Amino acid sequence: MFPLDARLLFAARIVRLFAYGFVAVVLVLYLSAIGLDDHRIGLLLSLTLAGDVIVSLFLTTRADALGRKRTLLAGALLMIGAAVVFAITRDFALLVLAATIGVISPSGNEVGPFLAVEQVALAQAAQGRDRTSLFAWYNLAGSFATAAGSLAGGFLSGLLMSRGFGAVASYRSAIIAYAILGGTLAIVFAGLSSAIEGQRTAKPVRSLFRVEQSRSIVMKLSGLFAIDSFAGGLVVQSIVAYWFFRRFGLSPAALGSLFFGANLAAGVSALLAARIAKRFGLLNTMVFTHLPSNILLILVPLMPTLPLAIAVLLLRFSISQMDVPTRQAFVLAAVDPSERTAAAGITGVARTTGAALAPVIAMPLIASLTHSWLPFIAAGGLKIVYDLALLRSCRGVKLEG
Repeated sequence: MFPLDARLLFAARIVRLFAYGFVAVVLVLYLSAIGLDDHRIGLLLSLTLAGDVIVSLFLTTRADALGRKRTLLAGALLMIGAAVVFAITRDFALLVLAATIGVISPSGNEVGPFLAVEQVALAQAAQGRDRTSLFAWYNLAGSFATAAGSLAGGFLSGLLMSRGFGAVASYRSAIIAYAILGGTLAIVFAGLSSAIEGQRTAKPVRSLFRVEQSRSIVMKLSGLFAIDSFAGGLVVQSIVAYWFFRRFGLSPAALGSLFFGANLAAGVSALLAARIAKRFGLLNTMVFTHLPSNILLILVPLMPTLPLAIAVLLLRFSISQMDVPTRQAFVLAAVDPSERTAAAGITGVARTTGAALAPVIAMPLIASLTHSWLPFIAAGGLKIVYDLALLRSCRGVKLEG
């Protein structure tokens, strides 16, 4: 049985990823419905992720000094603030401000300071357990929550429209729900004990990003992760949902069902990763499960019919997340134990930085009838480059327990 803090961290992951899935399915549809054009939507999505880089870098590299619990609570409050502004205004400048400072997920995946702090605190709270297996269950819980959120968000919007509500009001319901879930998340974090906090040290840290002994490996991984996430940012869940909406005319409810199934498949794939990693190692599992998923990503827009496109997307999701728990375990094992929170934060921010640059490029292409396939091809190709570079550069890295 997990200790109370570990169970609360799992609960926080479930609440947060449910909220992310809930809003991601309809976010772009909502922004389009309130009058933003494709270029401004792409810019807003990029600024959402760019703001997350700044907030997350500041909070995660100082989480052990500020307090991990306080850092997590601050992230929950930023979720609430962003959702409130998105729900009450159509002013682009205010939306940009909220997107930059607040925490809102256009991808259905992790944003904000949560993941870096939680994974270190979780490993500390559940010491003695296999770290890869622990993170696999942690990611499984998140994937199931994202799946349920996607289904619920699409269903709620579709239900309201069927009852006569306009598109804006129907989509806005998901934004309001996101704010309420942010409040729930804050309540969960408030129950955490002081046992999750990092050990304070009297040794001064001169490095700006709080890593010294692990600087080389952290910088190497950060650069590689940024490439991978830039590629992933071209096809975040909100954008893929919009592509299915434009290409095949899927309703919000159908989109919710699609990503419910996709995220369920992703969750199961993360769980299988722990068993594979025990036999083949963390690095090999990261690379050789990721490569075929990228080939499938390239194939999605080439499918001539909706059933085939859905089948390839679901097949891709069924293996796409095997690198996630292995990547998290690899980062913590490759760095000095005293620098794990900062290292997890920096590599996480690198991923967000890469992702932040992509939507402003992808949205105009996705909206185009002639070039909507390009983001999928570019994303798959770049991810393959990342896999091969990761394998070459990280072989021989010494891993600690």
